[in-house]
Amino acid sequence: MIAALRPLVARIRRHDRSLADQLVRAASSVALNIGEADVSDPGNQRARFFTAAGSANESLAALRVAVAWGYIPEADAVEGSALLRRIVAMLWKLARR
Repeated sequence: MIAALRPLVARIRRHDRSLADQLVRAASSVALNIGEADVSDPGNQRARFFTAAGSANESLAALRVAVAWGYIPEADAVEGSALLRRIVAMLWKLARR
């Protein structure tokens, strides 16, 4: 997901440094919380998965904002958006088991 977002972040940064930085933080948070959940006790694991899902949803929202402002064309956000939606769905399932 981060590899798919990386070229978009660079393009978004040309127009809105703050939005690009927020997208980087949110996307990084997804990966880091999943990594932390991997070695957490069940209660904390659930919390980390929920946090990661929230960050993935935030990343998706940042892409939508970038498209809405015209920083990137919608077609360029399709792959990253699809990956983020899949990640959110997987994390919700993991958090609710």
